Amino acid sequence: MKQEQIVSIGKHKTVYRDGDAAIKVFDADFSKADVLNEALNQARIETIGLNIPKIHEVLTIDGKWAIVSDFIEGKTLAQLMEENPDKKEEYLELLVDLQLTMHEKTCTLLNKLRDKMHRKISETTLDATCRYELHNRLEGMPRHNKVCHGDFNPSNIIIREDGTPFIVDWAHATQGNASADAARTYLLFCLNGDEDGAKMYLNIFCKKSNTARQYVEKWMPIVAASQSVKGNEEEREFLLSWADVMDYE
Repeated sequence: MKQEQIVSIGKHKTVYRDGDAAIKVFDADFSKADVLNEALNQARIETIGLNIPKIHEVLTIDGKWAIVSDFIEGKTLAQLMEENPDKKEEYLELLVDLQLTMHEKTCTLLNKLRDKMHRKISETTLDATCRYELHNRLEGMPRHNKVCHGDFNPSNIIIREDGTPFIVDWAHATQGNASADAARTYLLFCLNGDEDGAKMYLNIFCKKSNTARQYVEKWMPIVAASQSVKGNEEEREFLLSWADVMDYE
């Protein structure tokens, strides 16, 4: 297995191409449990009829865990947005259409988003009063079992030359409330410094899904707090500010 052509370098991992295969190699100190969970998520999602790369193998390479899956030839939606800024709204429409198609699916073997968020909120550096309010708000939100990606952003959508879109990177997949997934996508745009894109995305999502904007916004402090546990200091500070400034009912 060759690791010659680097496709992308991310936090804690590097993706290589070997013919028709993509080899995602994780850092030597990356959690084995997280690698196996990502592979399991992806294998489970393969069964529900979405366009995603198929898993071929999980192995170690020079002491590092790796996942081997289909290599999808094409450009990410993020690349297309950068190359064609005049088509940004069109690409955001496609992003939302794909997300809503995903939210129509169920996969009962995935971990529950609500359980994961409760655990993450408990791990934050927020004070006990704020954590209590967040736990209560989360418990009061409607319980759904829709497939949620957890990191749904233009960089994780690959468009082949024939126009076929593929959704990649299922490390954070869970089952839960679609509006929590949308709140996460909104915050990802903000973290990337694209507040205009965030607003445009949310408007499109709410219109296409017939969801009140206020309902998605009610999820944002919960999602921000749960996502603040991992990431760099700057991201953590931004996310915790969302969790801290909200007025609780």
